[in-house]
Amino acid sequence: MRAAMISVHTNPLEQPGTGDAGGMNVYVRELATALTHVGWEVDIYTRTTSSEQPSVTQPAPGVKVISVESGPFEGLRKEELPGQLCGFIAEVLRHGAALPRGYYDVLHTHYWLSGQVGWLAAERWGIPLIHTMHTMARVKNASLAPGDAPEPLGRILGEEQVVAEANALIASTGDEARALIRDYHADPGRIHTIPPGVDLDVFRPGGSGFIYRDDGAADADPFADAFPRVSAASDPSMHLVVFAGRVQLLKGPDTLIRALAHLPSNIHVVVLGGASGRPTAVRELHALAHLQGVADRVHIHPPVPAAQLAAWFRRADVVAVPSHSESFGLVAAEAQACGTPVVATAVGGLASIVVDGVTGRLVAGHDENAWADALNSILSDATTRERYAQGAAEARMRFGWDATAAATAEVYRELLAAGAA
Repeated sequence: MRAAMISVHTNPLEQPGTGDAGGMNVYVRELATALTHVGWEVDIYTRTTSSEQPSVTQPAPGVKVISVESGPFEGLRKEELPGQLCGFIAEVLRHGAALPRGYYDVLHTHYWLSGQVGWLAAERWGIPLIHTMHTMARVKNASLAPGDAPEPLGRILGEEQVVAEANALIASTGDEARALIRDYHADPGRIHTIPPGVDLDVFRPGGSGFIYRDDGAADADPFADAFPRVSAASDPSMHLVVFAGRVQLLKGPDTLIRALAHLPSNIHVVVLGGASGRPTAVRELHALAHLQGVADRVHIHPPVPAAQLAAWFRRADVVAVPSHSESFGLVAAEAQACGTPVVATAVGGLASIVVDGVTGRLVAGHDENAWADALNSILSDATTRERYAQGAAEARMRFGWDATAAATAEVYRELLAAGAA
């Protein structure tokens, strides 16, 4: 069995944490790989963004990433991509025309731009269309960060069209499924709630027992390696809060910096991520840290591959996810899988991942004092940290990519059995 996937605006092989690369990259790559474990081959179509980008890459047996040219390689923002969709679909259909009839059994699209392409491709190929939203404009617009621009009407209309045309919609959480029905009038019978997974071989607790520090030689102290001038050895009481993600208003790193100003001086924040949306985003975060008087306790580092990210999570005392909206919140699940407590905003999927008082804390809204109180309640009490760390580690088996793939493959099978197209 063969599935085609489409990810227009971001290549699933790109490093998450900067530009338009984030949790969706991980989702598409890991889901495609896990689907091969249940008998599927997967081709992923994405847009070429570099002259050095191979036309075909095989990141895992049974998975191919096919890059097609549509518009200039560089310099296009995600918001400008709707104007390139005609060129993208033309290249996808040209590639498909060279394949044997019936080569693909299903088409699975990710994000609304891909859904617009998939709507036409699925109809041309006579196969079912499955769509995963990842984010929704109406949900995002309902909880914008101060100063953030609302998503345009054109995106909302495009999302409505994809929701109406898809044979099946995959939601990551019950909250997302309800939003599809409430905000987009989706047919409840077409919605399947399937949580994303976590690579449990990479994201795992380190050391002995359910501790939140890894004493292993491979990742003994990534903080000391990355910031040798600021070593925990010189301050044994130092506590680390890690934020991993794109530096943009939606993800709320500014909330964390403002909260830090209300916390003791032995607490430091590490930001693992790059600018997204605005090229000045990282400089703006540095400037905010200076204004808040905590510049010496804020350490910004480029995003890192999964194995290094897991080492950072194990090194952290707390992982913070102060997003204004999240369809799922993969970082929170990955951090908990490492046995690290999480403090997150009580929005979207985060409210279903973080169990308040068991694996960490949920904060209503973005008041800096509320965030400082939630962080300090963990950082100031070793017993609480250990209890949350144990709860986080015990919750890790709730998420695994093989379970996600098996449930997704069942959706594919049901559509094929019903003759949907």
